[in-house]
This record gives sequence, structure tokens and C-alpha cells, in this order.
Amino acid sequence: MSKTAQQTDPNLNALVLENIDRGVIAMGHKGDITLINPAGESYLGLSARHCLGKDFRALFAGQETLLYLIRIALDEGRTISDDEGLMLNRPKQPPMPVSIYAAPIFSRHAGQDGAVLIIRDLSRVRELENSLRRADRLSILGTLAGGLAHEIKNPLGGVKGAAQLLTMELPEESPLREYTQVMVREVERINNIIEELMDLGNPRPIQQEEVNLIKVLNDILLLQKEAARGRHISFTLAADPSIPSLLGDEGLLTRLFLNLVKNAVEAIDDEGAIVVEAKVSSDFHVSNPGEKRPSPMVIVKIRDNGNGIPADELERIFTPYFTTKIKGSGLGLTICQKIVEDHRGLLNIVSTPEEGTKITVSLPFR
Repeated sequence: MSKTAQQTDPNLNALVLENIDRGVIAMGHKGDITLINPAGESYLGLSARHCLGKDFRALFAGQETLLYLIRIALDEGRTISDDEGLMLNRPKQPPMPVSIYAAPIFSRHAGQDGAVLIIRDLSRVRELENSLRRADRLSILGTLAGGLAHEIKNPLGGVKGAAQLLTMELPEESPLREYTQVMVREVERINNIIEELMDLGNPRPIQQEEVNLIKVLNDILLLQKEAARGRHISFTLAADPSIPSLLGDEGLLTRLFLNLVKNAVEAIDDEGAIVVEAKVSSDFHVSNPGEKRPSPMVIVKIRDNGNGIPADELERIFTPYFTTKIKGSGLGLTICQKIVEDHRGLLNIVSTPEEGTKITVSLPFR
């Protein structure tokens, strides 16, 4: 088959439209939808049968910016785009950040024949931007925390030592021993917070090794199931058995997922379910320096049907020392973010009050 024949082969055109990760929607000169590819169906949350023949004004009702872009392409024959990120409204699904490219379609002989809309999903881009912003804040905190921790740790050791000596001097029946024990216990609590701060400011180097992620997740769920004995909480691990080992620090990854699963358990009052899913991403890869091929990523999702997180708190959960727990230090998710960042991954949290929370961790294999 010649090059020219390949370019005009309708089967090839159809294959291209079916396999690209951009939503493509074409419409006739009157605005009726004439074509939508599978990515477009996925983005809109609607089937081709529902869209074809429908007027674009009805399909995108209420989305004025999007309607404006289409009208410019359709009525004025001009190409126009919006790369800042519109929110695409979808039935029964949350709005999705997208970029839009609208262009007129010209036939060879009859002038303009309609317009085409190309939609790009920016969800992953937004996740990456949020991750980078949190990483910047974390870097500043780590620099400050490193110096501050060393300044506090020495006098804190003196306070603890003095309290312990005082306890030894007091008679067993003395009521003052209760106060010294409180002093020692509170000093140890502060010391634990300082240790976490020092982990942020001067973390230990990652010990790279082959990590069996499924085993790590299975062990964590077994432990948490035992810890939640007596409560009506079900634990489910749905993992693709073909997931290969990934290169990372097993200790840090165990700490990461243990913290996230414990948070899910604490979000449930008396009865609920926690589901952990793990699979290889089919549409997201990361490029490593010096490597020709991008590395695939494994996606771990932790879902609970607990109390959920209010929108105003969700915006602050990665802020150091912000916590809604009585005994929480406010550093748990900050440390989780640091572990994910050190493994060149992404961490995303979506939550709805009274419905539950979904946490997604994306990690490269290499």
C-alpha cells in the first residue's frame, strides 16, 4: 500500500481515532454531533448512541466557555483553544479539568462543513502540579525543621533526665511521682515529633531493593484486621497478581501504606469497608533520566466508606501540623507525601463527607 493510500485509508483513520487519548467530537454545520471517539465518550460519561445527532448546545448546556469556543469555530470558521483548564461537567461524575481545541472542518469543494472539538484530560497534570507545590512547601519545612530539631533535642534530653532522676529520689507512695511520669511521657511525645521533623529535614537515603508490593499490602491488611478486631470493618485486597516487583525502599513503602490504611480505619465509626486495589496503569508512564523507554506505573487505591473529609479540611490535609485527630501530630500525611515524592510518585486524595475517601498512590516500577 502506498503512502498516499495509507493517509486516505478510512480504516486507518478509524483506528487512530479509537486509540488516541484525546477526546474527538465532530459536528455538522448545523451543530449536530456527527462523530465521537471512545476517549470522548469516556470524558463525557456518555455513549456515542446518546451523543450522535444531538445538538452541541444541548450536549454542553450550561458550559458557556465551551459553547463559546465551539461557536467561534462553527460560526466564524476560526481555530480557537483554551489551555488554562476548563472544568468539563459530566453526568453522575465529578467535573474534570480539560483543555479544549476547537477548529472548523473544511471540505475540499463546499467550504466549511462543520467543526471539530479536541479535549485533553488535565487530571494528571493537575495532580502533578499539586504534588510539586506540596514538595516545595515540604522542602522549606525540612530546611527549617532540621536546624530547629537539633536546637530543641539537647535541652529536651536534659529535662527528661532530670525528671527520671527526680522519680528515683521520690518515695514509691509519693503523689509527686505521677507528675514526673507525666513529664517523662510528654518529653517522649515531643521527642517523637522531633524525630519526624528530622526525617523531613534530613531523611535517610532510600535503600533501593526489589519490593513485593502485594505482599506488603497483604501484611498491612492482616495487621489492621487484627487491630480492628471487635469492630465491623471488612478489609479487601484486589490486586493484579501479575504486578512485578518494584524498585524502592520496603521500610518506607510499608510505613506509607500502613499510615494510609490506618487513616482509613480511623475514618470509620463502627461499621464499614476498606478496599485496597493495585494494578499496573495502562495510560500513565514516567520517564527516567538516561532511559529510552518510559517506565510504567503501579496504581494503588485505598477506598473507605467512612466519614469523609470536608472540602475546607481537604485543602489543608497536607499542611504540616494540621490535624483533626485528638492525638495526631499533623505530620502523618506530610511524611506520606515525602515518601511518595522520594519514590518519584504521585499522591492524590478525593473525599466526600459522609460517603468516604479514595487515596491514589502512583509509583514507577524503576
